[in-house]
Amino acid sequence: MKKLFLSLTLCLVSVLGWAQCVSTEQDKAGVQAACMDYIQAFYKADTTIAYRSVHPKLQKRGFSFSQANQIYSQQLEMPFPALISLAKRWNKDGKQANATSVQTVQILDICDKTASAKVTAVWGIDYIHLVKEDGKWWVMNVLWQSLPNQKK
Repeated sequence: MKKLFLSLTLCLVSVLGWAQCVSTEQDKAGVQAACMDYIQAFYKADTTIAYRSVHPKLQKRGFSFSQANQIYSQQLEMPFPALISLAKRWNKDGKQANATSVQTVQILDICDKTASAKVTAVWGIDYIHLVKEDGKWWVMNVLWQSLPNQKK
């Protein structure tokens, strides 16, 4: 009986150790808002939106597909200052994106300090890692690529 109890206890501890993170509705809303701000900073060419949702220690890396050459770029890197610079000008004339452009956020996982999401926008797909600091969610890391259907 002791062996059975010990085995069941060990199984329970193992299962609890591998349990998924649990999040609140407030966390879900915070992650969703940070990801939408990330998109809107570019769509609206408004850096104030980026400053409220993108962490100053951002690391963004990705691959752009060239229609002319039919190949992906080498890995491109974009720290926070470069993101701010691009957000200012990328859609300044409104020709890159508008109110009907794709902007979806799929939350993949939320824990108490970290979260991950998949963002789809006109430029492609971004896998985002977020961090929660002082009760606020921030975009910390981004791995992106051009939309796969752009490769013909």
